[in-house]
Amino acid sequence: MRKIYVFDTTLRDGEQSPGVNLNTNEKLEIAYQLERLGVDRIEAGFPAASPGDLAAVNAVASAVKNASVVALSRARISDIDAAREALKGAQDPCLHLFLASSPIHRQHKLRMSKEQMLEAAEAAIKYAKQYFSKIEFSPEDAGRTEIDFLCQVTEMAIKAGASVVNIPDTVGYLSPYEYGNIFKTLKEQVPGIEKIQLSAHCHDDLGMATANALAAILNGADQIEGTINGIGERAGNTAIEEVALALETRQQFYQAKTTLVLPEIARTSRLVSKLTGMVVPGNKAIVGANAFAHESGIHQDGMLKEKTTYEIMSPETIGLKDSKLVLGKHSGRHAFREKLIDMGYELEEEQLNITFAKFKDLADKKKEVSDEDIRVLLEQKLIDIPEEYKLETIFVEYGNQSTPSARVRILRADGHMLEQVAEGNGSVDAIYHAIEQATGEEAQLTDYLIKSVTHGKDALGEVHVVLTQNEVAVQGRGVSTDILEASAHAYVDALNRIIEKRKSGTASRRDKMSLI
Repeated sequence: MRKIYVFDTTLRDGEQSPGVNLNTNEKLEIAYQLERLGVDRIEAGFPAASPGDLAAVNAVASAVKNASVVALSRARISDIDAAREALKGAQDPCLHLFLASSPIHRQHKLRMSKEQMLEAAEAAIKYAKQYFSKIEFSPEDAGRTEIDFLCQVTEMAIKAGASVVNIPDTVGYLSPYEYGNIFKTLKEQVPGIEKIQLSAHCHDDLGMATANALAAILNGADQIEGTINGIGERAGNTAIEEVALALETRQQFYQAKTTLVLPEIARTSRLVSKLTGMVVPGNKAIVGANAFAHESGIHQDGMLKEKTTYEIMSPETIGLKDSKLVLGKHSGRHAFREKLIDMGYELEEEQLNITFAKFKDLADKKKEVSDEDIRVLLEQKLIDIPEEYKLETIFVEYGNQSTPSARVRILRADGHMLEQVAEGNGSVDAIYHAIEQATGEEAQLTDYLIKSVTHGKDALGEVHVVLTQNEVAVQGRGVSTDILEASAHAYVDALNRIIEKRKSGTASRRDKMSLI
C-alpha cells in the first residue's frame, strides 16, 4: 500500500493562529509528542521571523532524532542563512523555500513578472542546494496559479534541485475536483516529476481542507501537510488526524496510508489544545469530545447490538480507552500507578510521588477522579516556567449588594511574601487588581476563557488568559476545582511568562507574516 508522508506544521503554521505564542519549551514538548506520533517531517518555525523563533527551531532541531526537522524560508539569502543556523544541529534537516506564483500575488505583492518570479525562485533553490540536501519548494498560492505556469515552476524547481514540490491552496479556495486535477496535470505534463515528491498543503477557509488533501492523494500526492486539530491561520489547516483516519478507515478505497502511530492521536490532540489554548470543539471529527459519544436512543440500541451500526472507527484506534479502575481518595499508590500504566504513562519514582500527592489532594475535593482529571494532573507541569511569583492564598468577598474584593498572598522568588487587597467589578476583576498591585506588573487582559476539562458539579475547571504588556502577548493557564483559584493561577502564570520573555530578550514584537 502506498505510503503517504506526513509533514506537520503545527509549530509553524499552527502557531500563526491568532493569540497563539508558544515558547521554546512548549515547542519542544509538542515536538517530542509529534515524534511519538510518528510524523515524518516537523516544520519547527520560521527562523528569519525573530531571534526567538530561530532559537526555538534550533532547540527542536537538536532534540528531534526520528523525524526530519524543517525550517521555513522566503526566497532570500538572509532567510536561507538564518535557516542554516537554526538547523545546524538537526540529524535530518530540510529547508522549506517559498515564493508566490499566482497572478494576484505576482502583481500586488511581489510586483514581479512570471520570468522574474522563476529567476528569483531558481536562484534561491540553487543557493540553498549548496547547504541542504533536502529542499521543499512551495509556489505560494499555487491553487490560483495558471496551470501552465505552475507546470513551468514545478519543472524549474526539479531542475534546480528541489526534492519536494508543495502545491499550497493558500487561501482555501479550491474544490476537491479542482485541487486534485492540479496534481493529475503535474503528474502527466511535468518532465522529471517522478524524481520528486508532490505535497499537498490546504487551508480550510471553505471547509474543504481535508477533502482537498484526500483528493490530492487520489491524484498522486506523496505527502500531506497539516496541523494537529487543524489549527492555523484564519480557518486553519488540514487536520492531520482526519486524513490519517480517513486513509486507515477507507484503505480499500484510497489504497494509501500513513505510518503514524494512531493510538498517540488523542494524547497529541490534548497536548496541542492545552499548550496553544485553542479548545477542540465537541463535534470535531476524530478528536472532539463527542466523536465517540452516542445519545440518541436508536443509536444506543444499535451500539448495544453491534458497534459498527453507528461507529466506523473505534476509540481505541486513536488511544482512547475506557478504564475499569475507579480512583478516589481511598486509592493507594499501587492502584494509581497501574492506572497510569493503563492510560499509557510510565513515570519515574520522583514524578510518580509528585503526581500522586496532587492526585490525593484532588481526591479530597472530588468523589471520583476520572481519566480526564488524571490527564490534567499529568499535563499541568509539562512546561516549567521560572516562577518569579507563586500564588499562596486568595480570599474573595462577594455579595450582590456590595463591591467584590479580593486579598491575595504571593510568594516572590527571593522569598519575600507580598500581600494586597483590591476591589473590582467582579470577583475575577478584584483578584486581578490585587495581583497587579502586589506584583507591580501592569498588563492588559486581552482574552479570558473558562472551560470544564472534566465532568460533574465538582469538575476541574481550566482558565486561559492572554495578557499583553508592551505589545508582547503571552498565555497563562490555571486549573482547579474552584474557578476563581484557577483564574488567579492563570494570571500569575501569564505574568511569569511575561517576565521570562523580558529576561531572555525575546520580548520583541513578532513579525507574523501571512505565509503559505
